[in-house]
Amino acid sequence: QVQLVESGGGLVQAGGSLRLSCAASGRTFSGYVMGWFRQAPGKERDFVAAIIWSYANTYYADSVKGRFTVSRDGAKNTAYLQMNSLKPEDTAVYYCAANYGPTWELPTMYDYWGQGTQVTVSS
Repeated sequence: QVQLVESGGGLVQAGGSLRLSCAASGRTFSGYVMGWFRQAPGKERDFVAAIIWSYANTYYADSVKGRFTVSRDGAKNTAYLQMNSLKPEDTAVYYCAANYGPTWELPTMYDYWGQGTQVTVSS
């Protein structure tokens, strides 16, 4: 059974940083795409970033380019989202997800989801 467990969310002031983790278990993720999404109250779930597990190719939403970095540690079966220069508009519940590629932007294409972690950025 595949499980994705996010951690690392919290409250931070604008301009601050947080690192989210997504611990994956239940299978090897070679060939998978690990994505990060976020959902603010009353809004749709939006793509944030993704990484192709095997090759470490990365993809970002325009709104986070240059501020967020996605990575993975194969030995720990964990994906990360380093978030710098946070803004109040980054406030949302952040989810990690996995799919067997090749897409990365559409949440409907993902097979597995974590429970989400709240990120709140105060102004």
